[in-house]
Amino acid sequence: MAPLLLLPFLLLLSSPYVQAQQSITLGSSLTPQGPNSFWLSPSGDFAFGFRPIEGNTSFYLLDVWFNQISDKTVAWYAKTTDPDPALVQVPPGSCLQLTSNGTLSLQDPIGTEVWNPEVMGAAYAAMLDTGNFILAAADGSTKWGTFKNPADTILLTQVLTPGMKLHSRITATDYSNGQFLLNLQNNGVFFYAVDVPSGHTHDYNWSVPGNTTNLVFNATGMIYITLDNGTQIKFTSGKIKSVADYYHRATLDPGGIFQQYLYPKKFSNRYTQAWSVVDFKAPNIYIPRRLAAETQVSSETCGLNSYNKLDVTNNQTNCVCLPQYSIIDEQSKGCKPDFQPQSCDLDEAGATKQFKFVTMVNVDWPQCDYEQHDNIPSNQCQQLCLTDCLCAVAVFRDSDNTCWKKKMPLTNGVVGDSVQRTVFIKVPKNNNSQQQPALLDSNRWKKDKNYWILGSSLFLGSSVLLNIVLISVILFGTYCTITINEIPSLQLSNNVGLPLKAFNYAELEKATSGFQEVLGTGASGIVYKGQLQDDLGTYIAIKKIDKLEHETEKEFTVEVQTIGQTHHKNLVRLLGFCNEGKERLLVYEFMTNGSLNRFLFGDVRLEWNLRAQLALEVARGLLYLHEECSTQIIHCDIKPQNILLDGNFTAKISDFGLAKLLRTNQTQTITGIRGTRGYVAPEWFKSTGITAKVDVYSFGVILLELVCCRRNVESEMAEEDQKILTYWANDCYRCGRVDFLVEGDDEAIFDLNKVERYVVVALWCLQDDPTMRPTMLKVTQMLDGAVAIPTPPDSSSFVQSLP
Repeated sequence: MAPLLLLPFLLLLSSPYVQAQQSITLGSSLTPQGPNSFWLSPSGDFAFGFRPIEGNTSFYLLDVWFNQISDKTVAWYAKTTDPDPALVQVPPGSCLQLTSNGTLSLQDPIGTEVWNPEVMGAAYAAMLDTGNFILAAADGSTKWGTFKNPADTILLTQVLTPGMKLHSRITATDYSNGQFLLNLQNNGVFFYAVDVPSGHTHDYNWSVPGNTTNLVFNATGMIYITLDNGTQIKFTSGKIKSVADYYHRATLDPGGIFQQYLYPKKFSNRYTQAWSVVDFKAPNIYIPRRLAAETQVSSETCGLNSYNKLDVTNNQTNCVCLPQYSIIDEQSKGCKPDFQPQSCDLDEAGATKQFKFVTMVNVDWPQCDYEQHDNIPSNQCQQLCLTDCLCAVAVFRDSDNTCWKKKMPLTNGVVGDSVQRTVFIKVPKNNNSQQQPALLDSNRWKKDKNYWILGSSLFLGSSVLLNIVLISVILFGTYCTITINEIPSLQLSNNVGLPLKAFNYAELEKATSGFQEVLGTGASGIVYKGQLQDDLGTYIAIKKIDKLEHETEKEFTVEVQTIGQTHHKNLVRLLGFCNEGKERLLVYEFMTNGSLNRFLFGDVRLEWNLRAQLALEVARGLLYLHEECSTQIIHCDIKPQNILLDGNFTAKISDFGLAKLLRTNQTQTITGIRGTRGYVAPEWFKSTGITAKVDVYSFGVILLELVCCRRNVESEMAEEDQKILTYWANDCYRCGRVDFLVEGDDEAIFDLNKVERYVVVALWCLQDDPTMRPTMLKVTQMLDGAVAIPTPPDSSSFVQSLP
């Protein structure tokens, strides 16, 4: 009986799931599904075989992965060979076989070969404990191995020789070739930006020059470059941890950051079971080769629409704006245009009349072109840009007459003698350029509209019957916003049947005891606490709107009716208004617990589950304003002070619909920009059209503040990299250490998966390009966990939010 009981156990040990393969013999095979889907290294640390593509079980990758950790991190994956490497992915029913003639061949279900390493005569194969899968000759020498054909990762003992490349993925779950390339060449290590999907390679962003022999990831965890004279140049400088206690890898991440990682092999209460970053090299670090070789100057990473320039007086490089652009602030090192960009309504003659080019040399922004033209003269390159309203800069290469059109924002600028480019920057012919036709038409419409409003008001005043009809329509209307003419002190009802009351000033003055108790102040005015003299003694909040424009005063009642027609559980309800003489007041429901900022930035910290719920409620309120009203409302000033909490700690958005009522110079940022420092979307600085995506950006900042219980900008922070939350959160996420953001918050640490989900959603909302940001509908779905969330692109320049 005992031998019979032992037999199943012996059979289990023979399974490839538990048996560590010392060698794989000729004739062996793997299939994507079933018991023979991978081969293990002797220690079981690594596996080679098939894994399903995340989110798509219809295709499988052939790859090497860390087998002993929970997320099975991929260290290598099969791609076709140069000159056009492509990802190898196969459906179920495919088969990988080590044939009798010593060839490794991957075939699809109908027997067509889709990949082989182009090596014959192997005596056996082996998955080594180093993570290297090899095809070996009879004498044990390696005929082919994954270490000699890297994807995006290198491992301990791996050596890259000239000609080898690391190519980033598109995203964490899309293994196709992405936007960045690390290339080891005979004259140095070079980092490039690459066009997707064309594969066109731009000039390098940074390099480590020298007569390179190898890039080595040695057995102790150090990464260095060896030169032909025996010199070693340290490539990363992080602290080295015990190889016995940690797994090591270095990966060119989808965002272009080359990062060295550690993962503890054994569970410890001291360390989180996750990859942590030892050191990294960012994609936008560029040191001009001439400066690096001849002088010891420091090179800054510059922001939008700027570039490095050498200051010969102190031998330092500074960030400089393009001509007719000005600095946003010293912290961001980014620049904004000082002119109205070209209107897309201009024809060629109009563009030629209003705009010209300023010329520069030896500068480029390699990742910002959207169109390339080959073999054309310089003047044609300029003309193509001049007649294209999207084109802000044309870059021309004299050596082969190549022209690139680039649009704002310009990022990751490179400069130096090696950048053989001529740059044509589009600017107006004079600083006070003529107004664009579209703007003139808009102003004319505003003027005509005023006359129309005045005439219509006189007509309505003389027609009692028409007034009755209009009031009836309003009482039974279901729209969120209305476009009727000004009817002072008119009581209208919203879509839930509650009247919007027209208060007189004396009534509100009495309710507030002469406007004594201040609840808060803001760009739109001061908010006072009051109590109505009704049977319930209803508490109210009264906002006094200050210094309205003359034409805005005429439209005040109409805009108030627009606000009054909105109703959602996550919006503060407007009860009434006062439009008497010069006084303009709004009467809101009173929110017992005040604004969100007192709980985020004060001594009282809300528990994590409540903060997560508040984030969802704010998102749903914005979704209603953006998509569930018949006419879209853009808030333009989403911040914690404008998110109020009722007695049940339900979040409600206030001050929506007020953007049209405010003078532009009442805002807390630069003239012409609505919003509050630290929450403003970058498009406010580009003189481009403003859409609902400005609210999405602001929500992304608030979402991070809710996660971390701190302000976006805290200049008093001791650690420089933590002063700007959007920077720090991005760094923590890219390094796999989201737990740093909620350190000391045990409830959030316990719910780290949701914390990470919320951080990823925030990073999507904070994308510089508005078209890359999700809609609020998508945001709510991602927060709820209803849809999968891809890895967000790493813009690495959130400073635009800091005017």
